[in-house]
Amino acid sequence: MNNPAIKKLKVLSGAQLKYIAFLSMLIDHINKALIYPYLKGGALNTVSNLFDILGRIAFPIFVFLLVEGYFKTRNKWRYLATLLIFGVISEVPFDMFTTSEYFNINWNNIMFTLGLVLITIWVIDTLKVKMESLPLPAWFLVSFAIVAVSCLIAMNLSLDYEHHAILVGYFFYIFHERELLSIPFNFASMYKEPWALLGFGLVLTYNGKRGRQSKPVNYLFYPVRLLILGLIRMKLGV
Repeated sequence: MNNPAIKKLKVLSGAQLKYIAFLSMLIDHINKALIYPYLKGGALNTVSNLFDILGRIAFPIFVFLLVEGYFKTRNKWRYLATLLIFGVISEVPFDMFTTSEYFNINWNNIMFTLGLVLITIWVIDTLKVKMESLPLPAWFLVSFAIVAVSCLIAMNLSLDYEHHAILVGYFFYIFHERELLSIPFNFASMYKEPWALLGFGLVLTYNGKRGRQSKPVNYLFYPVRLLILGLIRMKLGV
């Protein structure tokens, strides 16, 4: 967007946003794994509530960066394959972290969710090209139908963030490079998580640059952290 005020906000690279999201996710996961089981009121509840707020920052940023990655990657198939491979790698640690079990089909990790978001916007974007001779409303109607199907798939597969992720990804795609316009739609998609607005706000600071990143850190941070927290949780029996 050409708004001068918005331009002044664009100070963070993709790498900086990603590492903010990593920190937010770590805070959220520590809260859920190691603080939730011991909540009995008092100061610990205050700490937990603060961690809940900070933990809501991560998800909008991750979905935003996924959509950015879709537009910038040179190999969408490799991008999708990487997400799904690390989804498989992360599933046992995720189940250990969430349920203290080695395998539980009732809740599946965010890598699979992001993979489905990628597939959804990829299909929609491909159809946009194929349907360019038709009136634009026809493409929008088709895209709504695809989003609805993806939402049902996400819910039936018990993917983390379920249909919310599909909707947020769709609106970031529709309002690509006009993220301010996406915020009301994305906020409505996650109205039960009002503090996610912090993450949507941080997206506005993206300056379009990739920044210095480490791919091993980017992909291993998620399963390794889950594994460590899962082992601690199982050891403590909580």
